[in-house]
Amino acid sequence: MTSASQRFALVTGGTRGIGAAIARRLAHDGYRVAVTYHGNDAAAQVFTRDTGIRAYKWDAADFTACQAGVHQAETDAGQPLDILVNNAGVTRDVTLHKMTPEQWRTVLEDDLFACFNMSRAVIEGLRARGWGRIVNIASINGQKGQFGQTNYSAAKAGVIGFSKALALESARKGITVNAVAPGYTATEMLASMDARVLQGIVAQIPLGRLAQPDEIAHAVAFLVHEQSGFITGATLSINGGQYLA
Repeated sequence: MTSASQRFALVTGGTRGIGAAIARRLAHDGYRVAVTYHGNDAAAQVFTRDTGIRAYKWDAADFTACQAGVHQAETDAGQPLDILVNNAGVTRDVTLHKMTPEQWRTVLEDDLFACFNMSRAVIEGLRARGWGRIVNIASINGQKGQFGQTNYSAAKAGVIGFSKALALESARKGITVNAVAPGYTATEMLASMDARVLQGIVAQIPLGRLAQPDEIAHAVAFLVHEQSGFITGATLSINGGQYLA
């Protein structure tokens, strides 16, 4: 069995929120870790300073940038990627009758197309080496839908379907592909919500609280573990009982 210290993991959108928690957890477990980000240079600098984890800046919605970025990360590490966590994504919440084509396209590109771009950049190498782990971060709203999120719900539902299909294509090559569908999680984005709206969200969760980013990271760590090799094509829901699929 290969030890975690011999595996190289990349987490997209990994300098803040759930992505940062995943990167920290994988590093704690002994993996070699790198992260990507797109816009917030200050947050990336703080993250790297605090963790020692290298952060690369590129747009996961840009196919060519993903190809070049993965190549650079592997070159810098002196080894190929073994584990990919597709976490990068955005929201542009608005009801469909007011949604612009740009708001629709931006979310589909950043949340769904990015999964294709990044997975395409690593899949040939994983197949050639006969081992790999891909974990795609979906959402409870890709399972149940959400008012004002036709774009986001469609993208995250697509991530779940993408994960199942790629799992079927990759199984005989020793590669597992799974999705994690978090419920509402205590991140900066939720912290900025109106308190009454947040109270309403928590009231719908049977456990009576938000998820913590470390709880989502724990699920990812489980799925990428050497001993999780018989789990593929699954969607792991972490939502406090808010939606039972």
